[in-house]
Amino acid sequence: MSVQHKVTVELGERTYEIIIGSGVLARAATHIAPLLPRPKLAIVADANLAESHLPILRAALNDVGIAHESYLVPSGEASKNFGQLSDLCDWLLAQKIERNDCIIALGGGVIGDLTGFAAAILRRGTRFIQIPTTLLAQVDSSIGGKTAINAPSGKNLIGAFHQPDLVLADIDVLKTLPPREVGAGYAEIVKYGALGDKAFFAWLEENGAKVLALDEAAMAEAVARSCRAKAAIVARDERETGERALLNLGHTFGHAFEALTGYDNTLLHGEAVAYGMVLAFNFSVARGHCAPEDAARLKDHIGASHLPQKMSAIGKGKFAADALVEAMSQDKKVLNGQMRFILANGLGDTFIADDVSQDELRAFLLAEGAGAA
Repeated sequence: MSVQHKVTVELGERTYEIIIGSGVLARAATHIAPLLPRPKLAIVADANLAESHLPILRAALNDVGIAHESYLVPSGEASKNFGQLSDLCDWLLAQKIERNDCIIALGGGVIGDLTGFAAAILRRGTRFIQIPTTLLAQVDSSIGGKTAINAPSGKNLIGAFHQPDLVLADIDVLKTLPPREVGAGYAEIVKYGALGDKAFFAWLEENGAKVLALDEAAMAEAVARSCRAKAAIVARDERETGERALLNLGHTFGHAFEALTGYDNTLLHGEAVAYGMVLAFNFSVARGHCAPEDAARLKDHIGASHLPQKMSAIGKGKFAADALVEAMSQDKKVLNGQMRFILANGLGDTFIADDVSQDELRAFLLAEGAGAA
């Protein structure tokens, strides 16, 4: 492997490693085998990977004599539902997966969330390993133990905290992604610079084009720096009682747009987050927290990365301000009925705001181009 990084998520007895590099998938068994009490595991994979990445993983496991069966989940956000969760749990029980066995999640954030939640509730808690195959999952959803399925009223509203035992991020698999998926993942990388590391944001302004072009060294560096940023925050605030909420920069706005599009891939999660960050910084400017120059830098970089930076660039039509406000009122950060937003004092300096009224939010969304009804 020509490029490799290792990041540690420090959680006491539940500490685990994130291995980042090229060729990681083909050598996955060398990292997995020491974690197994017996040479048996189950693989849950995105159905779209059945002919590409899954055979590589299975061959690696066969080479060291680890018995395994695989279960394919239809690709897409719509698979994060109770029906798929029930079917997956039934299959895992039929495989006689025990509490100390491992379940591998091979795929993007959907597979990681669904598999992680199944592992959290199966036999009151089963071990699992994340092998994220999208950029977004490698830098965000595979790390930190958040697992969930969606509800009709919002995204990720039913779930549990359940940490993986290992994360294997092979940057080679990113070469098979459509450019739009790479861009969606890149939005989460930008998030780490915008929320807490102005120097990293500046690095992305200089090197983002290389990352998006899948330059091996630039991509490995961007993934590793993102993982280090998230690992540090998770270690300090695993259950999101404070600082970890900052990782939701752009998400309160973004999740609302996703909910109103029905999770139909009209708007990818990373695209929603990208525009959500633009809105968060614009809102911060409107409230007097942030210099307009910082918001402009973020917006310009989002635009240069071919991600949405205005409301007319997303969705199927005009979004109604009232509908957006209602969707945001279901956000997981709502506390005692009060909406909370991640806002910015500037690039690399964010905070939690719990004094936003629905009227103020509605007026802001109207000014940003939302419809009145």
